[in-house]
Amino acid sequence: MNVRLSTPRRLAAIAIALSMTLPSLTACGDDSTQAPTDANAPVTLTWWHNGNQDPALGVWQSVADQYHKDHPNVSFKVEPAQNEALKTKISVALQSPNPPSIFQQWGGGALATQVESGKILDMTEQVKPWISELGAAAQGWQVEGKQYGIPYDLHVVGFWYRKDLFEQAGIAGAPKTMAELNDAVTKLKAKNITPISIGSKDKWPDAFWWSYFAIRECSTDTVKNTVKNLKMDDPCWVKAGEDLKAFLDTKPFQDAFLGTPAQQGAGSSAGLVANGKAAMELQGDWELPTMIPLTEDKQFASKLSWFPFPTIEGGKGTPGTALGGGDGFSCAVKAGPACADFLKYVASADVQAKLVSSNTATLPANPKAISAIQDASLKTVQEYLNGAPYIQVYFDQALPTSVGQALNDAIADFFAGKGSPQGIVDAFGKAVANK
Repeated sequence: MNVRLSTPRRLAAIAIALSMTLPSLTACGDDSTQAPTDANAPVTLTWWHNGNQDPALGVWQSVADQYHKDHPNVSFKVEPAQNEALKTKISVALQSPNPPSIFQQWGGGALATQVESGKILDMTEQVKPWISELGAAAQGWQVEGKQYGIPYDLHVVGFWYRKDLFEQAGIAGAPKTMAELNDAVTKLKAKNITPISIGSKDKWPDAFWWSYFAIRECSTDTVKNTVKNLKMDDPCWVKAGEDLKAFLDTKPFQDAFLGTPAQQGAGSSAGLVANGKAAMELQGDWELPTMIPLTEDKQFASKLSWFPFPTIEGGKGTPGTALGGGDGFSCAVKAGPACADFLKYVASADVQAKLVSSNTATLPANPKAISAIQDASLKTVQEYLNGAPYIQVYFDQALPTSVGQALNDAIADFFAGKGSPQGIVDAFGKAVANK
């Protein structure tokens, strides 16, 4: 679909899809789960986020410092953590009597699962005067119409690729079909260039592949109904696994990819592309800033470009449908009104523009900050997001937590040579029955 959608329609599409060793936990604050009632009372907010490296590390600290300067009664104890470790920390903390005041939140079905703990602040009334600035995208951080989190950026997954390596292999342009992608893999191998990197050690990058084959093979209605009704009974889901198996059989990834992390170190899947050791990676828009600390090549970004997941002949998926989601934050009940007001500040156009210009965020949740995008590749990603007729949130986030995790585990096993296309579907069904 080549018609560019307006921003409200783009955000509405996203909203539809979205609607669907630990530090001592006593560091989070007092044990009370009651929100303070005095908005002017001194408060210290413990903030867990995944910006554990610069530029995000410094930028998020500056955001906290500026808010404290403007609101002297609100102080912060910022505790950044690596993304994978943070997910585990949050899960454990929400089972304790003392979760952090503010923590990273990806919305969707996982948020709905977290809300069941009774420890996440319902900020519906507090954000009502300004939440419309974010458009319909904010609905992805709602549960049953109540606002339990605020997004600060949006995401879409596609292929980051090295233009220089494509040129070396004689590849004329970005692949638009699976046949063209397979041809690119063959040409890159002929030049002894690793075609595609993947961080299978972390499992979730594997899920991007299966998910894209699924939304290319399955109609949008089928995908929506599966997420809503938790029934994976259309044969297109098995066909997606068969497509993936055929692709894996071409051996497109780096050696020992099952032990490669996604984002940690120069040898990660992101680092391999940043350092010119692999030609492509299927990852989110966040990968560009993720690569910055992983390479000494300060010009790496100029060697990169981006293209969407190719079409599949005969697939029933709506052309242009993308896999994506977003990042945001939730507040603990004990954090009270100060936390909700801080998230208003984070969502403001000025802060969003700062996040984009510093490479802390890539595609802002606030439409007024889109003009801050300067990188040519990210502009391409934003344009694709604008034109996407439907954005399916990552399945492990859209589904209930236990179901999404079981699906990821089954896909990871499949990448490791275990299981079958039907086995992935069966694992989903078993998880639904046991949830």
